[in-house]
Amino acid sequence: MTSPSVSREAYGEASDRLVAETASITAPQLVTVADEILSVAGLLRSDLRLRRALTDPSRPGSDRAGLIESLLTGKVSKATVDTVATLVAGRFARPGQLLDATEHLGVDALLASAERDGKLADVEDELFRFGQIVAGDTALTSALSDANAPLGGRVKLVEDLLKGKAHVVTVRLVEVALTGFGGRGFEASLTRLVEATAAKRDREVAYVTVAKPLTDAEEQALAAKLTGVYGRDVSLKVDVVPGVLGGVSVRVGSDLYDGTVLRKLNAAKQAFAK
Repeated sequence: MTSPSVSREAYGEASDRLVAETASITAPQLVTVADEILSVAGLLRSDLRLRRALTDPSRPGSDRAGLIESLLTGKVSKATVDTVATLVAGRFARPGQLLDATEHLGVDALLASAERDGKLADVEDELFRFGQIVAGDTALTSALSDANAPLGGRVKLVEDLLKGKAHVVTVRLVEVALTGFGGRGFEASLTRLVEATAAKRDREVAYVTVAKPLTDAEEQALAAKLTGVYGRDVSLKVDVVPGVLGGVSVRVGSDLYDGTVLRKLNAAKQAFAK
């Protein structure tokens, strides 16, 4: 999983190092490594001078790696030190790219943990369902999306809502979304993380809006049709909105098919108004 703002070569080398360093550890241990990497991301987010020093093109990569090693050794695991040092030794066009890459590595480790635990599909579904709950509650949306509110309070709110009800990786990913994953707002971050989780399962995400719940047979038929169109398995995320009256709206990436009755009525109204 990469972002356009991430240096692909540096990220790829660090990702390979992360995989190698964590190949034999347990799912809970992987969560610990992920937390450590995300803590480094938090440090980079709060310290522009450090980001600049670690991406200074006039300094050799070994010097930049040595700087981060001196800051982290003895405070986090060897896997985290080696992964972040490998990342820092690479070249970045701007300091913000290093922050983005570090965040992505932390998320990669969380997703690898869920995969190792056999819970990746559950995490994907839990993230989507939580996003629906937030979108349906104006007060909750406001509370979680307010970047000016203390992060600690918003994290506690998420933990109160999800702990014991969702996988630990789901909770941590929602907390990542609170910090604005990849520079996005909370809801957009959550959507990106749903899609990243699906991509880890080698699936496209199809957002489906219907007036009433689909039957299992209807979901299977729709998924099969979309799989044929996109050439890979599709993960359906169904949102029931009675206001669309009937029909189906499907969005996959930038592709949108809107066959809802509401859209047809609106189109008819516009035609009569001309």
